[in-house]
Amino acid sequence: MLIANAVLADGTQRHIDVKGGRIAALLPAAATVPAGVDVLDLGGALLLPPLVDGHIHLDKTLLGLPWVPNQSTGNRVADRIEAERKVRAERTAPEAETGSNLVRQVVASGTLHMRSHVDIDNQLGLRNLHEVLKIRERFRDLVSIQIVAFPQSGIVRSPGTAELLDAAISEGADLVGGLDPVGIDGDLDGHLTAVFGIAERRSVGVDIHLHDGGEAGIAQLLAIAERTTAAGLGGRVAVSHAFALGSVDTDKAARTADVLAKAGVAIMSHGPGGAPIPPLALLHRHGVKVFGGSDNIRDAWSPFGNGDMLERAMMIGYRANFRHDHELQFAFDMVTGAAASILGIEDYGIAVGAAADFVVVEAGSVAEAVATRPRRKLVIKSGKIVAKDGVPVV
Repeated sequence: MLIANAVLADGTQRHIDVKGGRIAALLPAAATVPAGVDVLDLGGALLLPPLVDGHIHLDKTLLGLPWVPNQSTGNRVADRIEAERKVRAERTAPEAETGSNLVRQVVASGTLHMRSHVDIDNQLGLRNLHEVLKIRERFRDLVSIQIVAFPQSGIVRSPGTAELLDAAISEGADLVGGLDPVGIDGDLDGHLTAVFGIAERRSVGVDIHLHDGGEAGIAQLLAIAERTTAAGLGGRVAVSHAFALGSVDTDKAARTADVLAKAGVAIMSHGPGGAPIPPLALLHRHGVKVFGGSDNIRDAWSPFGNGDMLERAMMIGYRANFRHDHELQFAFDMVTGAAASILGIEDYGIAVGAAADFVVVEAGSVAEAVATRPRRKLVIKSGKIVAKDGVPVV
């Protein structure tokens, strides 16, 4: 197959030779198209690498079910956890079904890689993990799904959860998660000892939800950095949300960023609507790797979300007050190259030898694509069209 007349992110126009599902060559637009090959002429449309969702909850979504009103009676994380338990008990479809609905939707928007957090607690056991493992197997030729064993109800306050997290790794989860060591568990050392103990024993990475703000949140970030260094896990630890970085003064955030960068702790942000956003540009300048995710999509936590990571890049840019093209490019990188690097995705990007995975949109530049979020004209996986005009074709 030859993909002809594609405009790349750098503005150059190329023909892309695809063989065996990989990029065999990037040819100048003036090159003669060989006879006898299948040609997909993009006519100057923008060709982008596949989108990457660094933080999604496939087991939580209610997508495909009748509308479920939000039942939380408060705004604390603990209030939402309790509300979710009620919704969970009244489910009328298994998580593998609703999660599959979401996978099909995000693939149609151009996401071909994701990291999904999966609830593990002493009520659920490993049930949700098993449901998401079914999803991963079902779509293994279409999308890569990295799984985080996530203690949504805490660890210290939820006896037996640490053992379940360990078992989840042995049964197919890729990373161990955590949740507000102080705000939920009230035991910073106990929580982190459990999380990093499993990570070291199982040789896996860590991704911790941290909603706690202010000085308390900063103290937890510094403790996570210290544990990361002690465990030799630099480059394999992420903190999701990290609202604290956006709720302290700039000097404190900068000093914390230096510690995180030295330890190799990445920060995920979804461009939150109701909480402080971390100072993404500052973190980047100080050497912290930052990436994006969609977080909750049509579930007990939020009625919003659609899994479109190009739209998410726009939301991140809007919340971060990004206005210049290079800033919009940075937001785009958070949901493509930066996220792919943090997730450890191999053969990613538009380069010879990489997987022939692409998203095609009608836009004059990456900045315009982020700002306008055009419908995905084509989504291509391993050289084959898997979605067209926002609709899956496989």
